[in-house]
Amino acid sequence: MAEIDSPLTVSKARLRNGIWEGMINGAGSDAPNVSVTHLDQPMEDVSLTRTEEDGQWRLSVPVPSDLLSDGVQTFLILDQDTGSRLASFAIAAGSPLSEDLRAEVDLLRAELDMLKRAFRRHCVETAT
Repeated sequence: MAEIDSPLTVSKARLRNGIWEGMINGAGSDAPNVSVTHLDQPMEDVSLTRTEEDGQWRLSVPVPSDLLSDGVQTFLILDQDTGSRLASFAIAAGSPLSEDLRAEVDLLRAELDMLKRAFRRHCVETAT
């Protein structure tokens, strides 16, 4: 995906009742030409609603339950006019994820302990 500057910006608003919502700014009065994909497949039922603020649009993306499975599912928000990726959001679920997170936290703790020992040793060596 080409990284071309786009006049559009996306900010997350919330994920509620299976619908991801965000705000698109910089579009002007015409609806922005955006798409949302998951594994390079376009998402259906994506909607844009103009807000009262000038140039701002509410993006609503229903997340189908059949796309949710163990692991992390990533969705891309693309500017169709420039070909650039505006934003992404990810949904993590399942027991393998919790095992992955526990393993990662354990690794981080081990690295932190190693750094603390090295720092203490450095302090002792430089204090004399």
